[in-house]
Amino acid sequence: MRPLVRHRCLSRWGNADANGVDERGWPLPAQPWLYGEKMFRALAAAAQIHAAQSRNGTDIPYVSHLLGTCSIALEYGADEDQAIAALLHDAIEDGLPTDAARRTVASFEPEVLRIVEACTDADTHPKPPWRARKEAYLAHLAGQDGPVLLVSAADKLHNARSIVRDLREIGDRVWERFNPSKEETCGTTAAS
Repeated sequence: MRPLVRHRCLSRWGNADANGVDERGWPLPAQPWLYGEKMFRALAAAAQIHAAQSRNGTDIPYVSHLLGTCSIALEYGADEDQAIAALLHDAIEDGLPTDAARRTVASFEPEVLRIVEACTDADTHPKPPWRARKEAYLAHLAGQDGPVLLVSAADKLHNARSIVRDLREIGDRVWERFNPSKEETCGTTAAS
């Protein structure tokens, strides 16, 4: 994995006053930064695309999953493009209209789009049947490179952690949140 590249922020918030704050009054750390303007834009895009979405059967904003996936990817060596792909990994699959979601992802460079498209199991609405979609996705992953596998694994690990947390909280009722059976959900989370 490539290390994060240090950036000189060229954003509208990139100039600190004598007190070390930007024009909003927010603290502005010394440069260079570990990430750049592109990361700020990706955070905003992910939050907007999924603003009306919550985690299955909960009131937890969906953005928590995107942040968790990004966090895991960064902890396992993601560079900035891979971290941004982790934030946007569900944008094409869930964002409507799909063509606008794809254009948004594409605005973050070809590598981000490549990773997100490779992590997308369906870009049609309604989605194809669950089992066929997951089996095709698993077969597709076999031929993917490290950056795609990193983002996909971070996604699946965050999903598994969420299921385990919910199992501890509400027990087997957690399985009512999913269309596939408990066995299919567990098999897919473990295998993909």
